[in-house]
Amino acid sequence: MPAVRIACRASAGPAGRCCQRTISQVRDQIEPRASAAPAVAAPAVAGNVAALSLPAAGKLGPAAGMPAYYPIHDFYGFPPELFEVQYPAPGLPEMAAEVSDVVHPTWVGADVDSWGIDHGTWSVLVHAFPDASIPVVQLSINADKPLDYHLELGAKLAPLRNRGVLVVASGNVVHNLRGMDWKLADEGYDWARRFDEDARARMLTDPTGFATLDAHPDYGRAVPTPDHFIPALYLAGLAGATDAPGTEILVDGYAYGSLSMTAYTLGLSCPATPAGSGAPRPPADLPPDGSNI
Repeated sequence: MPAVRIACRASAGPAGRCCQRTISQVRDQIEPRASAAPAVAAPAVAGNVAALSLPAAGKLGPAAGMPAYYPIHDFYGFPPELFEVQYPAPGLPEMAAEVSDVVHPTWVGADVDSWGIDHGTWSVLVHAFPDASIPVVQLSINADKPLDYHLELGAKLAPLRNRGVLVVASGNVVHNLRGMDWKLADEGYDWARRFDEDARARMLTDPTGFATLDAHPDYGRAVPTPDHFIPALYLAGLAGATDAPGTEILVDGYAYGSLSMTAYTLGLSCPATPAGSGAPRPPADLPPDGSNI
């Protein structure tokens, strides 16, 4: 099964529609082959697709025992419609247990009742599988761990792909809310471009080198907090564990100066996304760092 790294904003505007088209292309490519799909940064598993993702720190989400996830609307500054989105995807206890086994001796435990699926998961899956019929296993990220830890944990997930599991990682390689400039809707600062281009070169040619990006001179501005960056390490780990990785760029671009939208596929080719769908214009009175994009 392929693996996918998605950079997508929870938006009802043009960028959201562009994201929806891109994810739909991924869905169209994988549905004939899928039997389960995990998402990193937000996992999920279904009757014939499972997604494994990363929410909060070091535990699997409520797949073990909950009949369905409840969506967590962990953001602010967006239209009311987004707070009304429901995505009651079922869990899959067997997949939760399998993830724990496959990453041993690294410990990954099950959180059976304290966390649903956050927007890192449902904002992607609601476009790919809108009927919420795909079981989801969400894997949290422990931001206290070094980058190598996440790279190695991602590599340990590789056997799941051989068993028909789709791994999805969501986030942004460059994600600096305080640096956003609403006037730069589809542009990137020089430092954002430098960092994203270096990250891209490593992902495509030396994926295990992705874990050394914290030494990049622009890392501090590109990654002021690690939550959006870390999931990419799981795709890099998977690519490094694959003999012929076939990592490709799914979509790229920048938004508001300090966000990169580069997305990748592993073992999957998709048609090009149509151009002309830029970032949406925000409310005039919304401060950049108050958007939680």
